[in-house]
Amino acid sequence: MVKEECKALLDALNKVTACYRHMVLTIGGTSDSQNLREELKKTRQKAQELAVANRNKLTTVLKDKSVSKEDKAEFERLWVIFSTCLEILEIDMRRALELGHEFPLNVPKKHLIQTGMSGGTSGVAARAMSVQNMKYEAEHNIDVVDLKDLENEINQVGEMMYEMEMKVNVPQWTVEAKQDPGAELKSTISVGASSIGMISVEENKSFCDISKVLAGIIFTAVLLIAIVLAVCVVKLS
Repeated sequence: MVKEECKALLDALNKVTACYRHMVLTIGGTSDSQNLREELKKTRQKAQELAVANRNKLTTVLKDKSVSKEDKAEFERLWVIFSTCLEILEIDMRRALELGHEFPLNVPKKHLIQTGMSGGTSGVAARAMSVQNMKYEAEHNIDVVDLKDLENEINQVGEMMYEMEMKVNVPQWTVEAKQDPGAELKSTISVGASSIGMISVEENKSFCDISKVLAGIIFTAVLLIAIVLAVCVVKLS
């Protein structure tokens, strides 16, 4: 039961983190707005809530000495995935901070990042946080106030990662993967290889067919020339 809860929390954190990265890349672009900045704030706060829940669950389980060896190995694997996800979240938060300083909303300027995207991003955030409608009453200086909050939240995430390392030391190189590297791509590769093989066979077949036709034409032409020459020789004689 605990294992399933940890997996569910980790899956939710992955989705929200991916959503946050998607929206961070639109800062300074044609779809940047006060709504985007507010959605970024709500999404990263949701990610931090999930991160705290993940940390508490996994820390408690990994400190429990009654857990079996197999279960502990699985929880350590989840811990490594969680730590990596948290690092990605921190990197994206720092990126959002830098882009927020470079592209303040209260200073009108030409968009320096042409992302090719337009429109709102509420749909992406809503899907990540299981909310149908996300309507925000954004303040006029949301970007200025939010950047200060973002700095504090980055420090909090950094402190969380440090505390995690102090409480539970799980080196990444000691955790074994459940499947071989690239195993999830083998089926795709095999399908692609078979498709390529079929294409190459078909190409070879078509090439052989063309060669046979050309050979037949040449043989017929040579035969006709031989017949004409034979007729001419008979007449001359």
